[in-house]
Amino acid sequence: MPLMRLQKFLSAAGICSRRRGEEFIKAGRVTVNGRIMVELGTKVDPENDLVRFDGKPVNYKQPLVYIALNKPVDYVTSCRHPGERIVIDLVNIAQRVYPIGRLDKASTGLLLLTNDGRLHHKLSHPSFEHEKEYDVTVAKTITDGALQKMAAGLPMMESKTRPAQVHRITSQRFRIILKEGKNRQVRRMVRKVGNRVTMLKRIRVAGVKLGRLPPGKWRHLTEKEREAILEQMRT
Repeated sequence: MPLMRLQKFLSAAGICSRRRGEEFIKAGRVTVNGRIMVELGTKVDPENDLVRFDGKPVNYKQPLVYIALNKPVDYVTSCRHPGERIVIDLVNIAQRVYPIGRLDKASTGLLLLTNDGRLHHKLSHPSFEHEKEYDVTVAKTITDGALQKMAAGLPMMESKTRPAQVHRITSQRFRIILKEGKNRQVRRMVRKVGNRVTMLKRIRVAGVKLGRLPPGKWRHLTEKEREAILEQMRT
C-alpha cells in the first residue's frame, strides 16, 4: 500500500480532521514506531507502521472497495501466480483487493473483487446461492435434448449439478444461469453432453451485470449494486 501523510492517516482513521491532525503532530502528541513526529511531511505505511495518538494505538481501516472487472483471456484469477498474468495487475488502486470466485484462464467476463473480507467469504461459500449467468459458444450444434439435460442437472464430481436455467440463442450458442460454482462447471457440463466450449463469458453475478465494460477494464460498483450485494450478505 502506498505511503500516506501522517495527518491524512489520522483523518482516515477517524481521529480528527487533517488540519486538526497537523496541530496534534506539531504538539508532539503523535508517535510513529515509538518516535515523536513533529514534521508535517512525515509519511507512514498504514499496514506496517505503529502510530499512536496520546499513547493509544491508531487503527487504520481501509475504505471498503467493490469492483467489477471484465477479465480478458489468458489472465489467471489469482493474487499471485509466478510466470502468469493475473487479474490483480489490471486493477490500479491503493487498496489491496481479492477476487470473489474464479474464472479459468480461457474464460472472460465479469469478476468481482473486494477488500471486504466478510462479503468475500459469504459470496465464495457454496451455500450462498447467488446466480451466475454465462454466455456460452460451443464447437458444434447443441441439441434441445442436451440443453434440457444441463437444465435438469448432470452427474459431476461424485454429486449432481443443481437445476439451471438454460436459454438457446443460436444453434451453437446459449446462456446458462447457475446457483453453484463447481470447478470449470460449465465446460464440464458441455463435455458431458458431447460438445466442447469454444467461448465462455460470464455476464452477470447476482445483481451485477457486465454490460459494455471493455475487456481488461474495471469500474467501482454503483451504490445500488453495492447495496444489493450487501443486502444479500445479511440474509
